[in-house]
Formats: sequence, structure tokens, C-alpha cells
Amino acid sequence: MSLSDLIDRSALRRAYREEEDTCARSRLEQAQLSLSSQKTASDLACKIIAQARSAKPKGIDAFLLQYGLDTDEGIALMCLAEALLRVPDTATSDRLIRDKVGKIEWRDHLGESSSTFVNAATFSLMLTGEIIDTSNPNQKSMRGVLKQTIQRLGEPVIRKAAIQAMKVLGSQFVFGRNIEEAIARSEPQLAEGLTHSFDMLGEAAMTYKDAETYADVYEDAIQTLAGKDKKKNKTTSGVSVKLSALHPKYNFLNAEVVQSELIPILRRLVLMARDADIHFTIDAEETDRLELSMDIIEALASDDSLFERADGSRWNGFGFAIQAYQKRAISLCDWAAELARSHGRLFFIRLVKGAYWDSEIKLSQVGGYSDYPVFTRKVTTDVSYQACAKRLFQHSDVIFPAFATHNAYTIGAVKALSDGRPFEFQRLHGMGEEIYDALGKVEGENRTPVRIYAPVGGHKQLLAYLVRRLLENGANTSFVNRVANQMVPVKELVADPVVELENLDPKRNPLIPLPRDIFRDRLNSSGIDLSDPMERKNLEKNLAELESHLWSASPTFPKNKKAKKVAIFEPFNPKIKVGVCQFASKAEVRDAIKRASEAQFEWDALGGIKRGEILENAAALFEKHTVEFVSLCQREGGKTVIDALLEVREAVDFLRYYAAQGRQKFEAAFHLPGPTGEENTLRMHGRGTFAVISPWNFPLAIFIGPTAAALAAGNSVVTKPAEQTPLIAALAVSLCHEAGVPENVLQILPGSGDVGQMITSDPQICGVAFTGSTETAKVINRTLANRDAPVGTFIAETGGQNAMIVDSSALPEQVVRDVLASAFQSAGQRCSAQRMLYIQEDVYDVMLDMIRGAIEALNIGSPKNLSTDVGPVIDKKAQHSLEQHIRNQKRKGLKIWYHPKVDDERLGYFVCPTIIEINSISELKREHFGPVLHVAKFAAKDLGKIVQDINATGYGLTLGLHSRITATKEFVERHAKVGNFYVNRNQIGAVVESQPFGGEGLSGTGPKAGGPNYIARFATERVSCVDTTAAGGNASLLSA
Repeated sequence: MSLSDLIDRSALRRAYREEEDTCARSRLEQAQLSLSSQKTASDLACKIIAQARSAKPKGIDAFLLQYGLDTDEGIALMCLAEALLRVPDTATSDRLIRDKVGKIEWRDHLGESSSTFVNAATFSLMLTGEIIDTSNPNQKSMRGVLKQTIQRLGEPVIRKAAIQAMKVLGSQFVFGRNIEEAIARSEPQLAEGLTHSFDMLGEAAMTYKDAETYADVYEDAIQTLAGKDKKKNKTTSGVSVKLSALHPKYNFLNAEVVQSELIPILRRLVLMARDADIHFTIDAEETDRLELSMDIIEALASDDSLFERADGSRWNGFGFAIQAYQKRAISLCDWAAELARSHGRLFFIRLVKGAYWDSEIKLSQVGGYSDYPVFTRKVTTDVSYQACAKRLFQHSDVIFPAFATHNAYTIGAVKALSDGRPFEFQRLHGMGEEIYDALGKVEGENRTPVRIYAPVGGHKQLLAYLVRRLLENGANTSFVNRVANQMVPVKELVADPVVELENLDPKRNPLIPLPRDIFRDRLNSSGIDLSDPMERKNLEKNLAELESHLWSASPTFPKNKKAKKVAIFEPFNPKIKVGVCQFASKAEVRDAIKRASEAQFEWDALGGIKRGEILENAAALFEKHTVEFVSLCQREGGKTVIDALLEVREAVDFLRYYAAQGRQKFEAAFHLPGPTGEENTLRMHGRGTFAVISPWNFPLAIFIGPTAAALAAGNSVVTKPAEQTPLIAALAVSLCHEAGVPENVLQILPGSGDVGQMITSDPQICGVAFTGSTETAKVINRTLANRDAPVGTFIAETGGQNAMIVDSSALPEQVVRDVLASAFQSAGQRCSAQRMLYIQEDVYDVMLDMIRGAIEALNIGSPKNLSTDVGPVIDKKAQHSLEQHIRNQKRKGLKIWYHPKVDDERLGYFVCPTIIEINSISELKREHFGPVLHVAKFAAKDLGKIVQDINATGYGLTLGLHSRITATKEFVERHAKVGNFYVNRNQIGAVVESQPFGGEGLSGTGPKAGGPNYIARFATERVSCVDTTAAGGNASLLSA
């Protein structure tokens, strides 16, 4: 029996995305203080605030007071701090400085702060801003003379001033560049009775090499602290460890391998901490990693050897952090206590409010989840914090709590709740100093222990990390700012959050809609949260039941039910049959188009509202049958579970979006302006019978997208799915029929290219919506033009030679993550996938090395495994084409790097992720549709030439840019001829309505799928003009 069976998690799992009002009301009950405790908390908070207001702000508090995160100056300074120190070349540094600093009036802030460090930073920035502000070159003041003098010295002085300002900031954000420096800096604070938890490094590991480096740093820190302890014979310091820094695959999808590889590393570090008698705290991370962290904590907690020393004494320094903004926080407190009791441990638990609030909200909205894992109001988090504090004290027999807070009332509440039980407070380095100095003065000799959470690492790496956390969670600093603001009454600052939340209805923040309600005119598609073990296990169970199911596809109205059927096999194991498909005959094609043409009039007459209802019924059925679609996307299309789920959601979004568009544009007439006595109206109608020819790489989403648009506009539709993936399309058509689309109005005609030729050449077809290769699009275009029929509408979304440009201001970790997704997700088989990567020469070697390391960590294999990152390509032909291209480049002597070879016994159509170094995108004569990335370096001065070369390919689908310089973004956006431009993110996964998708040039005709102009391309416009005076006068004019 595993520990998971012993330590029940059912309450915790139910609370994961619990309905917020229900959860908040529970927290209100759990957080209640007695009247005497409320008074004790309030009185102490008042004393702390009064004392703190008498002192001048220090550190980051002083900075935030002077440069609020809601001001231009604050944002500009943080953006500069996030990037400048990591930029290696002077040209990019100078552009970044001009971009962020030049337009700010820094001199207005000089001398305004009581903090020396803020004034020092301001002075440096003032010099920088003055030098590069050319708005008044004829200044005669001393400042003008200084400006002109330094201008003559050139940009090196500007750069030096800005870098100096960042270093001043860095000294406040970062406790030490290494553990030795941090320990030296801690000495005076230790003498004052303060202790420290050293937080090593910042970002999560992207590669195994990163993870090894981070493990070495943690080990060095513990050894250094141990040496210091031996000299002083005592310590209460410790280290905070991010598990994601110790493994590049630290996520729930890779739980098994992570535990097997990471636990031995952690055991070594924990043993070292035990022998040094220092604290070892596992930091909290994003909510979707919680249960994996719990699994690892359980494994460590069950190991007696980690907690018992050779002399028989016990070590009580092991612990972890709990985030109060999580709805699971109370359950996690109880779980921690139960785990400790089951093994006879005393855990050190740090209670924090939470540091990833913004990203948690966004990820839930993007994921289409039922609710959020965190509270949407800050006051609810404050209440939850108080409830958790109360609960931790109730478990004081097995938990030593540490309360990380900068809020005076929270400090008072914790003190009131403690009732003599031991605990400590914690604060961030550079923040809350005045608050805790004031607490110490109020407490006198009987002071509560205070520990400083001290970030340690190079300013270049760690300052960027800390600034991003600050930008993402600026609201967490609001109490500190309000304390310093003398205009805010003390009474307002010491209000009990329980009382405030009780008076709010609803408890949920009405400004933050549920994930399903983020769009104005339609529901967001529902997602399956794979990080929730209950949802994940249910999906796995249902998929397992469908593994042997045989599917079928045939024309909607087959004329010969005994016709030969073609078998469809799994691309990752071609010996396994998924189903069978009957290809359409010439007679069946003619019959289908005749039926569709005859049915179109009544379907068009039905109106936009009724058609919209039917499409929304189809969307609901698609969601109901998500598991079947996911199974088929895996087995027929070779997609991973994540890609399959995303595809189902995109299909649902298309159905709902075009249903909404149809209601708005195809129900009532549009009244047009004109002279009195006339009634001018415009109505939208379907054109007739449309053909939809869809690809295999998105066999559901791109099949149903144009189909839904054509139907919503009032057309009948005949569809021809890709011959590799007809089974998914057949299920989609069947569900549309079940939803109410008449069979004559929507038909499927499976087959190969000859079936498509028969459809497009038929004169009854009024238009074609095609997604596929540029070459095939040209053939269809000629076919439509050569018919003896009215001119047909042609909508084409074709290929792309998609590039990403990375300059030296870009964040390497972000670049690596986005390149992996853009180039290798879906095995590179997306129209939007990245084929070319340009990296500025100044960071080329380092960046490319990181990308290679991250690719090594990718899992290549069967899409049935949740841990698989890259599955197979679609068939043998695709595999051969890609491998031939790689061989050709190798023969040219180009540098080629392959992902470590996949299992030799694997039978499927796998192509290892590959990097090929070339000189320019102009060397690529065609698109290579798979997991092959071409890389080139460029000089900063040649950015314009790079954009020209990309444009010269003739393709214009997607383009990515990673840069922290706004001017660079504006330049590329202005000059690049592409349909979709992505900045500082990956360049795949366009969301319906949010990011309409489609290219220009060789990449397609437009308009963009999932955009406001798309549905009109399927319509014809009819105008009516009525002379209202002809029937006996102009009543409207006579009544004027």
C-alpha cells in the first residue's frame, strides 16, 4: 500500500477548483477570531503602523513608494531591470536603454525619496534620460551643460549610468550573488537576532545540464552553511529549494520519471541539511505541480534515515511552503499534519499568500477549466491566510509554522492566535523592514523570531526573475504602499478581512469571469484539467476502453454498401488497425452535390438564429463526446493527449463562434441610410453549396471550422476529409446530424485526391474552402476558373516558411520554451509551426546550447503515453520526405544535431527532432512539414535584411519575435508581411476569436479563420430598395 493510500487526498482534490462562493464561506467560518482576539490583533496592528510610519522606508519598499507599478516610470524601470544586465552587446543595450528610459522625466523623482539607494538609482537614470532626450538641445542650465558634455562622450557613458542604476536595484532585490556573499551580508542581521532562508537561483531548469548546475549550487550552499555552523557551533539558517530547478520535466505528465530521478538527489541534499542542522524548505510553485510535490514530500517524509542522526537525535528542519491563495490550502494544512503524525515528524511549514496569481488566472481561462484554483479577490486570500494560520496552530504538535507576511493586521492576528505556541514570522529581503522593525520595538525584549527570505544568485539571472514576480504580483505590495501613505487612515489598514469579505456579495470577483464566460457572445470551450488526478484517471480509463474500438467512414448516402473499404492504421504502430473507410465513387459525388444543392434553399431560409442553435447543439455534443475524439486524434492522427484535447476545444470554439456570427449577420436585415421616402436594406444569404477540403494535421478543428462557417452562413456543404484521417471527420458529421443539421445539407465524401478533383470541378459547387499545400491550392484555383459555371469563391489556407527572430535582450528560458513548442509540438506538423530560427550572434552559442539541451529532455514516443512530447509524423511518405531532407543537408556539410535516437524497436513513423544550421531562410526552397528546425545567426545591424529575406520567401503565415525592445517590435511589425505576428510567446495555437488565423502571399487567400470577416466570405449580399411614397405618401416626413 502506497503512502497516497494512507494519506487521504479526497478533500484536497474536491477543493482544487471548488465554486468560489462556497469555498469562501467555508474560509470565513474557519478564519473567525473571537472578539478579544480581534481587538488584540487590531491594537497591535495600530501600534505597528504608527511606529512604522515614523521611520523612513527602506529597500524595495522605498522603490515601490517612489516608482509605483501603476506608473510609466515604474513599469519602464522594471522592464529595464528585467533585461539590461543580461544583454551582452553594447548595441542592443543602447537600444534597450533608449526604448525604456529616454521619455521618462526621472529628474522629477530626484531627492523625493528618503532612501539613499532610490536616489542613487534615480540620479543614474536621470543622467541617462537627460542624455538621450533630444527634445530641448539648447538648454542653458547647468543640467543642459552637463547633458551636452556627456553627449560628447557618447553612448558608453549612457550605458554605464543605466547599468549602475540596475546594479543599485540589484543590491536591493538580491541578497547576494553567491552564498559566501549572502552569508557575509547576513552577519549583522544575525547579530540582531534575525535568521535567513537562502533562496538559491530563480528559474526552473530547462535542461538536464541546468538541473545538475542547480543541484551543485544547492549542495555548495548547504556545505558552506555547514562550515559556518561548525565555526559558530549553532545556526537556524536554511535553504529554500525549488523542485522545478532540479528537473527539466518537473510536471504531472512526467511524474513517474521525475520521482525516480529526483528523489535520490533530494535525499542527498536533505541528508546534508540534516547533518548541518539547518532548515530545508521545499518552495511552493504553480498549482498544477502541487500533487507531484506532495508525492515527493511523502516519499521523503517516510524515510526514517533522513530524520534520525547517528547519535539517535532527531532533525526537525524539514518543511515546505503552503500558498493561502489556493482553494486547497486548508486541506493541505491538514494533509501536512496527518503526514507528520503518521511518521512521527515535526514539519517546518511556511505559510505564504502565493506568487503566481496572474498566471494561474490566465492558465485557467486558456484551459477552459470549470473554475480557478485560486481566489479571485485579494481579501479572500487574506481570509484564507488567517484560516490556515488558525489551522496550523491547531496542529502545533506536529507543525512549527512560519508566517510570511508584510501585513500589520495579519501579524496581529497571528500573534493573537498563537496563544503561547511557538512560531516565527518571515519577510522578503528588502520588503517589510519598517513593519518588522516596528514589531520588534512594540514587543520589546520578548520578540517573535523573524526570518528573512533571501534570494541568492547573479544579478544578471536573478534580478530578472524577481522583477517578473514583482510585476506579476504588484498587488501583494499594496499594504506596504498604503502604510507609507499618510493619507490612508490607520483604521482602514487594520480592518478585519473577515468582516470585509462577509459584506461582499458575491464573494467571487465579478470583474474576473469564470473561464467559460470570458467571451462576450459565446461560451468558451470546456477543457479537461489533466493536473487533476480525478479528471486525468477518468480520461485514461475511458481512452483505454476505446483502444480496441473499430471506427468506420463512408459517404453519407452510399450507393454501394458492399464497396471496397480501405483500412486505417495507427501512425505510431502501423500494425494496429483503427477502422475502415469506404471512398466515394463518382456517382456518389454527383448524387451528394445534387442533394446538397436541392436542400440549400430551405437551410438558408431557416435563418441565422435557428442555424446558430443547431450549431451550438453540435458544440455541446462535441464536448459530450470529447473522449471519442481524443481517442481518434491519437489513434488515427498520432496526436498526443494534450494536442488532441486542444483540437477538440478548437472545434467547439469554431462551432460556437460561427453560430454567434450567424445570429448577428444572417437573421435580420441591415438598414442602410438614404433619402426620405425610401427603405434600403441589406440581407446576407448563403451562396449555395460549398465544398470543404480539409487536411490531416488538424483532422477535426480545420475540418469543422470552415464547415461551421459555411453552414452558419446558410450554405449546404459537401466535405472531403484527408484520406489519412476520415474517421474523425465521419464522427464529426454524425454528431452534426444528431444536433439537427439535415443529412442532405451536410455530407461527407471520403477519398483521395481524385474525389477532391471530382467535387471541385462540379459546376454546382459555388465555392471551396481548402486547407493544405500551396501546390494543391493552385490546382483547385485553376479547376474552379476553368469550369463552365459562375465564378466560384475560393478560400485557401496553405503552408508557411515560419520564422522566429531572437535578439540579445530576449529572456533565454522563455525563448527555449517557446522554440520547443513552436517547432516540435505536434511533431512540427502545424501550418503555423516554426521552421526557421534567427538568433542574434551575441547570444547565439549560449542560446543554441540551451535549446539543444531542452530538446534532449523531450520524450519521443507513443501519443498514448501522457508523458510523450513528440509523437509520430502522419505516414511513411512524410517520414521519408523529412529524412531525405536531413540527409541532403548532411551531404552539403551543414551542422546537424539530432535528438538522441528513439527506441530501435519502435515501428511507427517517427522523425527525431532535428536542428540544422544554415545561413539564411533563402536556402529553404520549400516547407519541411515536421520536427526539423533550421537555425542561423544574425548581426543586430542586419535585422532589416532578415525581415526582407523572410518576406522574399513569398510565404506570410506566422512570425515570432523575442525582444524586450518596443522599437524592435514596432519595426518588425511594420515591415513583416505575415498574417500572424507573435511577440515574446510561441507562435502556434491561435485561439478562435482572440487570434484569427491565416496568412498572405503563398500562405493563403484570407480572410482569417476564427475572425470577424471570415463568415462573410461564404455569403452573398442582397439589397432591397422600397419606395415607401409609392403607396400613398411619406408618413415619416409628414409626422416630422
